[in-house]
Amino acid sequence: MGYFDQGWFRQRCQGQFLFLKRQFLQDGRLPFGDALSETIVAKALTDHAVEWVDRIYSPLVTLWIFLGQVLSQDHSCRAAVARLIAHRVSRGQSPCSAETGAYCQARKRLPEQLFSDVARQTGGALEAQTKDRWLWNGRRVLVYDGSTVSMPDTPENQQAYPQPPQQQPGVGFPLARIAAFFSLSCGVVVDLAICRYAGKGHSELGMLRTLWHNLLAGDVMLADRYMCTWHEIFLLQERGVDVVTRLSVRRQADFRRGRRLGRGDHIVRWQRPSFIRSIDWQTLQALPEFLTVRETRVCVEQPGFRSRTMIVVTTLWDAEQVTASDLAELYRARWHAELDLRSLKQTLQMDILRCKTPELVRKEIWTHILAYNLIRTIIAQAACQHDPEPRSISFQGAIQTLEAFQPLIAFQGEDDSTLRLRLYQQLLDAVATHRVADRPDRFEPRQRKRTPKKYDRMRKPRHEVKRDILSGLT
Repeated sequence: MGYFDQGWFRQRCQGQFLFLKRQFLQDGRLPFGDALSETIVAKALTDHAVEWVDRIYSPLVTLWIFLGQVLSQDHSCRAAVARLIAHRVSRGQSPCSAETGAYCQARKRLPEQLFSDVARQTGGALEAQTKDRWLWNGRRVLVYDGSTVSMPDTPENQQAYPQPPQQQPGVGFPLARIAAFFSLSCGVVVDLAICRYAGKGHSELGMLRTLWHNLLAGDVMLADRYMCTWHEIFLLQERGVDVVTRLSVRRQADFRRGRRLGRGDHIVRWQRPSFIRSIDWQTLQALPEFLTVRETRVCVEQPGFRSRTMIVVTTLWDAEQVTASDLAELYRARWHAELDLRSLKQTLQMDILRCKTPELVRKEIWTHILAYNLIRTIIAQAACQHDPEPRSISFQGAIQTLEAFQPLIAFQGEDDSTLRLRLYQQLLDAVATHRVADRPDRFEPRQRKRTPKKYDRMRKPRHEVKRDILSGLT
């Protein structure tokens, strides 16, 4: 088929959408129904002019298999194809080939923007349903943080995402840097950027400039001390966005200066730097000479440990509306971004990717983001029907509960909607019971009780090591 309009698309692919809904338990108010909706997927396919051909690996089936692959334990293509075969047999259809070639080709055919658009729209759909009681002082807070992911050592991946320069050629893995905006209220990924690990403009600060279009007037951006720069704070302030960050190590707070708001709390003017690397001299001279910020010494309480004192920089000037203790609690909540990245990299196993080309690597990352946002949707639905906020519900507990309930719900007949809805309600009840403690204060030593297997670390490329072994045997 060629290009299509959205009306024809919905009519032609109704059966495919029903298939996708059944697999992700979307009937009625079932999990993923509000996030991965027919409208979101159809719009993404239409916007990118995805051609629809009657084949086993249609766009929707391919999307479903890819999602199931990243949610599985082994993440293998063979297991993903096996799940499709089992599904076709259960519906009385002929099994497809167990070879993975057709599935891999289907993933390549889908445009990269399709995955990113669907992932972003799932996050937007969840944020649009955020309850007022989940907001901070009635305002949306986006937490910015970054990390790295590795991928197979192929020439294509090495060229697009080179390994760290301190590693010898042939003994390292390609490394990509990711940075994301997380919603503080519900934990969803609003947007994400991917780039090389090293190089000009490939830092978390440089990636911020490609993402801050997601920040709207009235929002609050929460970030670590690396985002505490004169130029970035000024540009965000011009957009109507307030910033809360920790004071950079390059600056020293002098509370004898400025307008005093309280002990260890004042409003001070920062002089414009004489040099900013990202702009030219004429643009620099057009900027204001001073930037007004608030510096506050806050004390972050850690039960069972000594309190930690730090200086927070913010554009929230009103000390009566936002007190020093409010700033301390808000900056303390920045730790949620670290936990969200851990959920992505460890719980969903995005730390080590498996695709062998840069384009598929990016698709794999966005599919992980889509799966993460869909699970966050379940958590938000459970929080809506119970007292806890989404942040107090365990992400891993939600995955475990979903895996336990999914066969029960999927096994029910399609006409037995009452039983399916009752099972879904029990699923939400079970998800809401998996509470987490106030984890920013948790302290655990980074030590292992069992040591890894005592294999020598590779110091030379694998082919050289194999050649040395063979020469020793002859």
